[in-house]
Amino acid sequence: MSEKKAITTEDAAELGARLDLNVHDIPICLACLSFVAVPIGKGDEREATRWARRMAPDLWEEGLEQPVRLVLRRARDGGVPNADAALADVEARGPRSVVVREIVLRLARDLDEHARGDFLKMGFQPWRPPAYRWSAQRIE
Repeated sequence: MSEKKAITTEDAAELGARLDLNVHDIPICLACLSFVAVPIGKGDEREATRWARRMAPDLWEEGLEQPVRLVLRRARDGGVPNADAALADVEARGPRSVVVREIVLRLARDLDEHARGDFLKMGFQPWRPPAYRWSAQRIE
């Protein structure tokens, strides 16, 4: 019986960069992903990795799970190197998988590149929409 090779962080990062995922097509909270994107924009990969590890389970539950599983199956079926090991890691560890963490980092890099520090493009909304701004009203 052949033993499957575990996927390394480097292989997971390389695979994550190759996968056909678009940050704007996945039903996840971009403001939540921005916790990972902001440190990337500041050049702090260590902090970004910490946030990716912390946010991956929430993003997974929000809607990341299905697209990740689908794209990994397609990659495996297409013969993409390490896709089989990545899929096995995701099946075994779910959102705690190194593959999911590297995909979250990749999506955060995409978001940072798109937003370039603009928090509105990162999914944040102005604190008070103009229609709800307080104004003095005359009481009769």
